[in-house]
Amino acid sequence: MGKIIQCVPNFSEGQDQGTVDKIVEPLKNQEGFKLVGVEPDKDYNRTVVTLLGDGEAMLEPLLKFVEKARDLIDMNKQSGEHPRMGAVDVIPFIPIREATMEDCARLANSLGKRIAEKLAIPIFLYAEAAQTPKRKRLPAIRKGEFEGMKDKIQEETWAPDFGKPAIHPTAGATAVGARLPLIAYNIDLETDDLDIAKKIARAIRGSSGGFKHVQAGPVYLDERGHVQVTMNILNYKQNPIYRIIETVKMEAARYHVNVPSSEIVGLVPQDAVERSLKYYFAVENKPYSDGTPLEVMTKYARTHLLFRDFDVLKIIEANIDIP
Repeated sequence: MGKIIQCVPNFSEGQDQGTVDKIVEPLKNQEGFKLVGVEPDKDYNRTVVTLLGDGEAMLEPLLKFVEKARDLIDMNKQSGEHPRMGAVDVIPFIPIREATMEDCARLANSLGKRIAEKLAIPIFLYAEAAQTPKRKRLPAIRKGEFEGMKDKIQEETWAPDFGKPAIHPTAGATAVGARLPLIAYNIDLETDDLDIAKKIARAIRGSSGGFKHVQAGPVYLDERGHVQVTMNILNYKQNPIYRIIETVKMEAARYHVNVPSSEIVGLVPQDAVERSLKYYFAVENKPYSDGTPLEVMTKYARTHLLFRDFDVLKIIEANIDIP
């Protein structure tokens, strides 16, 4: 089995399906990797794409993908609930099997350089590909978003790693990085009160005294008519899913608000799901078998972790062909 790398580009269009289809077209039916997920969200006005396979094989199609997004998205007219600074906002490379973080950082550097040179979009390297500690955290780079980046990028301390210190006039700037698998996780609250979501997000995120490896914020979903606590779990081994959703339930109870469901955006490692299922099985005094089939695990996850719109292909390992 060769190296397996995951790449999860996020781009700033989630409302026009025709535009989404055109942007992801260069990533379809390619040799060496699979396009395993395309998840547009109208409220966030953002699409999360998931690729799995040979990282080197992804580079040229990703360049064409960024070019499509540059040509079809005008950030001067774009708005949505998710923070963003570019038409393609972020492109992380993630080691999955037989690949190292160094492999992923090398891919990030190679792609970032090509994007800047060929498409005139400035590139910031982040996470494990960052050249300075200040650029490890994506929120620090993206602070000010597209609207503020025009001035920010001209500051000496925020000059891009590749490209000129000026945003692309319609496509903004892009962050390319290398990181461990994170879990993009949203928890639904049965209320339209955004202030409640703000208070719960503050209680669980690391920056305000909550879980060290959790970034969280509030959002109102027009399409669904309720609020969410939206988050990234940066280290699911230190901050498992069960602990976060149970804490959110506890915090929501003080406001007499129900937690009806949650969602995974993109893919989730099998290990992350199993770690949380073992907690619930222990609570019920039941044994959990390490050989549980992925299909059965998926059913348990919908029941215990309240995952909605969750099927077996949301688990990374279900998308990997094992000889």
